[in-house]
Amino acid sequence: MAEFKLSASLVAHEDDVRSVCFPSSKAVISASRDGTVRRWELVTDTPPIFDPTISSHVNSFVNSVAYLRPNPQFPDGLIISGGNDVVIDVRRPSKSQGEDADGLLLGHSKNVCALDVDPAGKFIVSGSWDSEARVFSVGNWECETVLRGHQGGVWAVLVFNSETIITGCADQQIRIFHKSGKLLTTFAGSLQPIRALCLIPKDHPSGADFASASNDGVICLWKLSGAKVAELHGHDNFIYSLASLPSGELVSSGEDRTLRIWKGTECIQTITHPAISVWGVAVCTETGDIVSGASDRIVRVFSRSPDREADAETSRQFDEAVKSSSIPQEQMGDINKEEYPGPEFLTQKSGTREGQVQMIRELNGSVTAHTWSASRQEWINVGTVVGGAGSNGVKTEYKGQDYDYVFDVDIEDNKPPLKLPYNLSQNPYEAATKFLENNKLPISYLDTVANFITENCKGASLGSPSNGPASAGSDPWGSESRYRPGEDSLPSPLPKYIPQKNYLSILPASLPRMYKKAEEINQALISGGKKDVSLNPAEMSELQNICKLLESASGASASSTIEKGLDGSQIELVVKIATKWPYAERMVGLDFLRLLAVAPSTARYGIGNSTSGNLIRQFEIGCMPENDQAPAENLIMLAIRGFGNLFESEIGRELAIFEIEKIKTLVTNAVSASNNRNILIAATTLYINYAVLYHYTPAKVNFDDILAFLESLNHILTSASDEEVISRAMVALGTIISLGNEAKSAAKDVYTMQSSIDTAVKKLATPRIRNIAKEVSDLLKR
Repeated sequence: MAEFKLSASLVAHEDDVRSVCFPSSKAVISASRDGTVRRWELVTDTPPIFDPTISSHVNSFVNSVAYLRPNPQFPDGLIISGGNDVVIDVRRPSKSQGEDADGLLLGHSKNVCALDVDPAGKFIVSGSWDSEARVFSVGNWECETVLRGHQGGVWAVLVFNSETIITGCADQQIRIFHKSGKLLTTFAGSLQPIRALCLIPKDHPSGADFASASNDGVICLWKLSGAKVAELHGHDNFIYSLASLPSGELVSSGEDRTLRIWKGTECIQTITHPAISVWGVAVCTETGDIVSGASDRIVRVFSRSPDREADAETSRQFDEAVKSSSIPQEQMGDINKEEYPGPEFLTQKSGTREGQVQMIRELNGSVTAHTWSASRQEWINVGTVVGGAGSNGVKTEYKGQDYDYVFDVDIEDNKPPLKLPYNLSQNPYEAATKFLENNKLPISYLDTVANFITENCKGASLGSPSNGPASAGSDPWGSESRYRPGEDSLPSPLPKYIPQKNYLSILPASLPRMYKKAEEINQALISGGKKDVSLNPAEMSELQNICKLLESASGASASSTIEKGLDGSQIELVVKIATKWPYAERMVGLDFLRLLAVAPSTARYGIGNSTSGNLIRQFEIGCMPENDQAPAENLIMLAIRGFGNLFESEIGRELAIFEIEKIKTLVTNAVSASNNRNILIAATTLYINYAVLYHYTPAKVNFDDILAFLESLNHILTSASDEEVISRAMVALGTIISLGNEAKSAAKDVYTMQSSIDTAVKKLATPRIRNIAKEVSDLLKR
């Protein structure tokens, strides 16, 4: 049978696409964390082109969607959706987002994460994090039955027939209920939470009745009696969704970036997506086409029919996106470059099974991942493996492995806390599941632990890149890490952003790479006869000690940790690299200096020394060229990051106030002259820190400085289009406005900030931006 190929890429959602359904060959429905359910109508057959319409819009994640097929009562069918607002919305496809729903189904108290419908159109079944499944009558919209007894979130529901309902739960159990609510049987579906269920076609060779999938990456085929018929192995991570094809095959998707086709018990095709999570899959019963929804915000349709293949350019873009994907190292396990073969392997060796993954050590030192396509008999490049970076860029070792965070979790009084290791590129539920397994804790704790991780990593996106495509001005070292927020829910649908009350630092760094670069430049200086500025072996050894010191610092204790191990000679050494090396080679020195800026000793550098100048002067010397050439953007950006990091210590904050004129001039000039994303993030972070300082010490407020910040923020809001930049600018603006009526009047009347906010929201109307914008607008109106 022919393999599936891309048919269409549907782009409109502004956040992860969490759920999809395929009601007919002419329409697709998708639900997203951007709060919308969208209906996509086919407008052109060859190549397939779909036109989107927003069916409904709420102010929180929409995590599930289903479709009730047309019947005499509802000849157009019904779109059913649910999510974090716990209300299930039921509406005809012809209705727009502004119209009232046909039905609102009430009863759940937590996120509605699963939906299914009776094929006869008589009832709807929902599953929720509140440990209940509910049966609602179509037409009168009342809850007929509550399916109780679950010991965790109900993540999957399946209407097996008009009398039988199956649920899959975070407590690892599969339960079979009569529609009346009577529990018929319970059996262990896995050693990990059950995430998906689907009916098995009658002619399936296994003879199974239904399938389940779980966090262990295994698909199980079951008889209704609870007898396991077969296991399907191939996924390398959580499986989120299952569906059956008219051909009798199954399709699955999960956290390993793939959609997989299964014939019998064999995986016959693997389709890798340029996304961390492929959240949902659904099948068109008319054509056998497949639709997927993923964390890259794109809905994709795949078809076996040559008549429904995407045009050449759309297919090329998809292939290139997969090939250029960044794969978090944690997804691939331990990476040892020396063990992997070179590119020649791809032409000399064949794979042994569909979807087999092979790492390749490229000539440039990077590691790429390739999957084997059995149908094409070739290896397909599916991305480059990249390391993670925590909120401060410094890893913490736990049991021989490096993590972005190692949390202390108190489970019982009067007992030592348990250690919970976590990397930002992990799914919080994956880390929570492993934590519970390793410590033999009840699976009922899963949602609590996962939410604990999400809550304590909320600030990690500050200082980390956003989820969107990389823009101009990415990490100067070329090693930006991707951070994806928590699995199913934010700690609160509408978090409060303003006023910001904590100082922010930007500390991501690749210290081994920085040291290696310094070593290379230093050797070139020696070879070029510039021994007056080059480092001797003792100084290189001292630079290595600085790297070790920085590696040992993490989180809120970074400033004190660095301070304890830092001496004046080390600061002098870094200042030398940042200011004495040739201008084109100063980036590594400024990078070290901005990391050390969190320590009080660094902030005290040169105070009272009119010859050398203080730390602000060193940043000025390092980032500005001596002639009339334009300053290098990366050097300017690192200097601004250094200014922001000063706020981690009291002496640093005093220095930032004392030298505010110099800092203000350098930063506002940079903002007005550049759209470099990292410069703008550094600048808005600095503005936030000044606003926080003014919040706690009103006596230090200088109104002229407030006006300068407002003018710069106004420029950013009207000219920038990056979500992280816009969000920080709004938080800085809101925190400044909250200082008092004078600041608010200037923002409102002098700079007409409401207009600038409206402009920013029109460019980037994500839920996060809308929420912050509403807070700022409300402050302006008071």
